[in-house]
Amino acid sequence: MLLATMVAMKTLPVLRCLLCLLLAALALPAQALRIKEIAAVQGVRSNQLSGYGLVVGLDGTGDQSTQMPFTAQAMSNYLLQMGISLPPGTSAPQLKNVATVVVTAQLPAFAQPGQHIDVSVSSIGNAKSLKGGTLITTPLRGADGEIYALAQGNLVVGGAGAAAGGSRVQINHLSAGRIPEGAQVERGVPTPFLDGDTITLGLNASDFQTARKVAQAINARSGPGTATALDARTVQVRAPSAPGARVGFVAELEELQLPESTPAAKVVINARTGSIVLNQAVTLGPCAIAHGNLAITISSTPVISQPNPLSRGETVVAQKSDITIQQQGGQVLQMPAAPQLADVVRALNALGATPQDLLAILQAIKAAGALNAELEVI
Repeated sequence: MLLATMVAMKTLPVLRCLLCLLLAALALPAQALRIKEIAAVQGVRSNQLSGYGLVVGLDGTGDQSTQMPFTAQAMSNYLLQMGISLPPGTSAPQLKNVATVVVTAQLPAFAQPGQHIDVSVSSIGNAKSLKGGTLITTPLRGADGEIYALAQGNLVVGGAGAAAGGSRVQINHLSAGRIPEGAQVERGVPTPFLDGDTITLGLNASDFQTARKVAQAINARSGPGTATALDARTVQVRAPSAPGARVGFVAELEELQLPESTPAAKVVINARTGSIVLNQAVTLGPCAIAHGNLAITISSTPVISQPNPLSRGETVVAQKSDITIQQQGGQVLQMPAAPQLADVVRALNALGATPQDLLAILQAIKAAGALNAELEVI
């Protein structure tokens, strides 16, 4: 008891400090967005790479050559490249220690030959596990079919499993893994960053107000006429032609802060999971909603029909189904105007509806013109 009291006395000052830090953080003003957080230079992007390879060194958990003939074919092709050819008529060996995989990677912008990137390795056969395997040299190609990187290395699989007596336990996925810095870049992708006298900023979201504010912030820093908003998602900026000066210019532009603005009101609905997300700009006009429930119950009772004695009949089992429909009385609720997000949430909670019911209710409110927001179903 004394020990618990001493621990509690030592914990209270820590809790008070954490509470003070939390209140101080809430009291700080919201930080304005930077241009780098809402826009990116067009043409400066990553590229997807993929390749087909083999993972060797598995402990009997690889593909079965009888069911996966392309594993044996790929291994034979690899051995042929190494100068080893199987005699004619030789059957393919049981390659339980080999698995065919697809290797994917992201080639970042400005990547140069000799640099290393991470790769993901995924089994495409019936391998039980890739744990402990080694990826042999695999060329990674881009959408144009050219080789941009070579991948090789030991896999890191974040999982475990065990099997005994017909039972099996597995944690996470064993048929996929990663190789940190497992690919070496062999060819870079040219970018239009240094071409022309201008660069183009592409906004992450289409919004005329944001595009105008980005152009105004750049012109206030670099002079009138430096930036022009071409549309709701594109801002054209005059930039220096020298490579070093252009890099410094873009670095300073990305750190420019934009004045805070209210985002467009939007309600996002996930029809598959029933999730509903509202942003702070959503408001609700006055309306009246009637919400009721309809319950349908179906019960099945087995009925056994016995034949008469000496009738040579057979016993028959039939099913008797009863269907009951019960509808609760609907209640008309008056929804007051809700100018803030907290008021909207409080009004929706007053309905007592499930998330699935709210999907239909919000769509009906939007159709009635009482929901001041864009409704997006994903």
